[in-house]
Amino acid sequence: MKSGVIETVSGTDAVALVGGQSRHRLAADYAELVKARLTLLVLLTTAVGYYMGAGRPIYYVGLFHVVFGTAWAAAGAAALNQWWERKADAVMERTKKRPVPGGRMRPIEALIVGSTLSLFGIVYLAVACRALSAFLAAITVLIYIFAYTPLKRVSNFNTLVGAVPGALPPLIGWTAARGTIDAGAWSLFAILFFWQLPHFFAIAWMYREDYARAGFQMISNDDRGGERSASQSVFFSILLLVIAGLPAFIGMTSQAYLAVELLLGGAFIVVAMRFLRLRTPGAARLLFIASIFYLPLLLGSLVLTKI
Repeated sequence: MKSGVIETVSGTDAVALVGGQSRHRLAADYAELVKARLTLLVLLTTAVGYYMGAGRPIYYVGLFHVVFGTAWAAAGAAALNQWWERKADAVMERTKKRPVPGGRMRPIEALIVGSTLSLFGIVYLAVACRALSAFLAAITVLIYIFAYTPLKRVSNFNTLVGAVPGALPPLIGWTAARGTIDAGAWSLFAILFFWQLPHFFAIAWMYREDYARAGFQMISNDDRGGERSASQSVFFSILLLVIAGLPAFIGMTSQAYLAVELLLGGAFIVVAMRFLRLRTPGAARLLFIASIFYLPLLLGSLVLTKI
């Protein structure tokens, strides 16, 4: 009797354990499908765009609405990107274990999830925020899926095109707060646009063999020595230093922001120049890590010094 009870309990525990692991795996797969970490970065830039564009006092309900709607749209775009690139992902070491190429999710499921989330996010922004914010979100999804994604197989110009949807989220936030696009909004767009270039060049050079294997046309494909990727990183880091100072000159922030921006931008240039001097995977990775730290620090200084 006792033995049977023990076996029954053990069997139940085993089923519960397997069920728990399955739910955890499913949740992890969906988080990877929607590129949760990238989506969080999109939400951060959207929130900063709203905050910088809003008057005082800040209408935090509006902030919630624009972040919530953008979250769905960004998650949907990420899922659609993975659906489109599933065959290329299957041959790249860094992506072959994603849910669709890894065989844990059917392509049609990713397509339905991506389409549904994108549409819901855009409609939500139109209803809860402004039509202009919804329009910008729709443009972001369309450029990301129908311009940047297919262009990766055609031309290394894809990096510049891909930087456009990556730089639009602050405008989504700004327009939700103000309803217009002015110099302040464009300065935020420019910062995000130029930040992405050294960030992507470092990634592309680190994984150049993977990208070449998948048939993606990146500037790193025939740049074995890294000179082109590194020199472009330095060039755009210098441009970023100049562009990132604009908010202080157009009256968005106090002059304290300019001091912080120059410090951060100077450090970023030093790391990019190190990549140019050494041209090693470690130097490229350091530039990538530096870009990850640079952006939230810069955005934080924008928020803290807003006038």
